[in-house]
Amino acid sequence: MNRRKQKKMADKLVWAAMSHDTKQVGALLRAGADPDAPDVDGETPLYAAAVQGATDNVRRLLAAGASPDAPSAGPGSEGTALCAAACWGETEVVRELLAGGADPHLREDNGAGKTPLEWAEAGPHEETAALLRAAIRPVAVP
Repeated sequence: MNRRKQKKMADKLVWAAMSHDTKQVGALLRAGADPDAPDVDGETPLYAAAVQGATDNVRRLLAAGASPDAPSAGPGSEGTALCAAACWGETEVVRELLAGGADPHLREDNGAGKTPLEWAEAGPHEETAALLRAAIRPVAVP
């Protein structure tokens, strides 16, 4: 597939992911869209689905191989999908991301920003925060 077509598919996939359009997400993935490819602004499909609470699309993207910890870089959509979902209290999305291997210890902004738990607690989104607390394992200090 040529580069121009890949970019168009990436833009369409991000739009479909954020629009809760599971049929279009599935069709684009079957057509060869990269589940990690950001749109023209740098937003990833998984981030777009996570911030909008599109749990089914999050599940589809993860099943298609989307990296649960890939950072999004779009204006106003920087960071990981887990941080985005935690920030908005999208508990079911957080659950799917954790099941898909998302690291609850990762901070945004290349390690300088908030963790998903800090976002959930700032919300305040207690159910989401409780889910994240349960998922956090102590990190071994070398």
